Amino acid sequence: MASKTLYVGNLTYDTTEDELRTLFEQWGPVEQVRLVSNKGFAFVDVPDDKAADAISALNGQEFKGRGLRVDEARPRREGFGGGGDRGPRRGFR
Repeated sequence: MASKTLYVGNLTYDTTEDELRTLFEQWGPVEQVRLVSNKGFAFVDVPDDKAADAISALNGQEFKGRGLRVDEARPRREGFGGGGDRGPRRGFR
């Protein structure tokens, strides 16, 4: 079964992967939860055909005293953090 990755934001820092898994399992088996705890967001993989329902039901829903932000995750942008070649460096004069 194909899955879709959802972005889940505005989480409390004490939110656990198990709590998110339980919350999203209403829409089918959760393939994976990737929690970025010190940033307050996560990525949750749900069945592709249930993703829109999960977004509609949970976006803005209160969870642990905060309004969740749930949307389709944007693809990673390539090229960040690479630095690249900037030519020869010149000393200060």
